[in-house]
Amino acid sequence: MTAIVWLDSAHAPLQQRLSVTTADLDTLKFTHSRLGVGASLTRANMLHVALMSSENRAASALSRDYTGGQPAFIAAMNAKAQRLGMTHTHFVNATGLSPQNVSTARELASLVRAANGYPLIRRYSIDHQERVTTGHGQLQYVNSNRLVRYGQVRASVQKTGFINESGHNMVMRMMVHGRRPVIVTMLGSATPEGSRLDGVRIAHWLSCSLR
Repeated sequence: MTAIVWLDSAHAPLQQRLSVTTADLDTLKFTHSRLGVGASLTRANMLHVALMSSENRAASALSRDYTGGQPAFIAAMNAKAQRLGMTHTHFVNATGLSPQNVSTARELASLVRAANGYPLIRRYSIDHQERVTTGHGQLQYVNSNRLVRYGQVRASVQKTGFINESGHNMVMRMMVHGRRPVIVTMLGSATPEGSRLDGVRIAHWLSCSLR
């Protein structure tokens, strides 16, 4: 949703740079990030690593890069959710790190369907790796979804996520037999490996069942 709202409203050129500030630090979960305060990436790279690698400070920086700042951005996220019919979904931040961000498996599938309509989201979310220039050197990022990174499934859109309260989560728009799209939402896995194995099993079952 962060990517959708930002792309819907973005006016600055994608190659214009955006810096990480102290406002992007996670003071709720105190999660680690490879992007230090002062790191400067192009807006395209911020979007890329937020989608591909779940880089939370990049997502936070994008939400600041909005007319009215983060409060207006969060309001826009919730307004978009309502327009998509996601009546049980509510957002309080752009990173997904708060347990007050809530949704359902069915409504996340609606979000995946909407995200698939954005070429940059499709491209960036399933990219395997990307090297970005931060102003202090370069960083190599890889896709946080190992099913996609190692070619175990073919997907047009994907996203992973984790906080203690929700467990390990994964959404994908899989392409079965290379032509039939199926949206898969997996929530609450105890481990990232469990989520990956569930994805392998589901992909195998779909491949055998949808002939």
